[in-house]
Amino acid sequence: MPPMSKPQKRAGLLFCNKPPAQQGKAVTILNVHSDNPLNDGRQSERALMVRRGVQRLLSEARHALLPELTLPTGRRADLITMTPKGEIWIIEIKTSVEDFRTDRKWPEYRLHCDRLFFATHAGVPADLFPEECGLILSDGYEAHILRDAPEHRLPPATRKKIVTMFARVAAQRLMMAEWAAGRSDHDRAALSSILSGDRDSPAQE
Repeated sequence: MPPMSKPQKRAGLLFCNKPPAQQGKAVTILNVHSDNPLNDGRQSERALMVRRGVQRLLSEARHALLPELTLPTGRRADLITMTPKGEIWIIEIKTSVEDFRTDRKWPEYRLHCDRLFFATHAGVPADLFPEECGLILSDGYEAHILRDAPEHRLPPATRKKIVTMFARVAAQRLMMAEWAAGRSDHDRAALSSILSGDRDSPAQE
């Protein structure tokens, strides 16, 4: 694979400066060549379906939502939200029994949120998921919280770090989405300078 096709990390995000057809098996978190730049291409259609229902549920509850946020440990949260009261929730999406059983690192997510939920669909047994986590059932159109998650409040320093990451990544994605929608010559030039490192975006703390 040519060197330029390798995704580049900027402010906690991965970008590619070539269209998907030229990327081989490379995976991006934000694809500025797509009509929907926030569709990262990693998740299955079923996982996206589950996520869509959860997003609708929590949006109605006035949560601020951000999919695919890379945490300080390097693990990536499927969906992280901030409640109107400032609580931080992480929702881990599982679409099959195997999907859950092969993930042995999910307890790490509890170190980065006030409440941890699993989200799934009706085809996965609800009793598969640990009771120390919340559970959300989604069909893509709507979702229901089957079990609330116990609270384990973050230390102030960790909370500040997660909130800062949330805000910076959300702002960066909004800017990139606007550029991708406009695709003017000026936007392409500015985006190219960021991707090349000539005018780097702020480094992740």
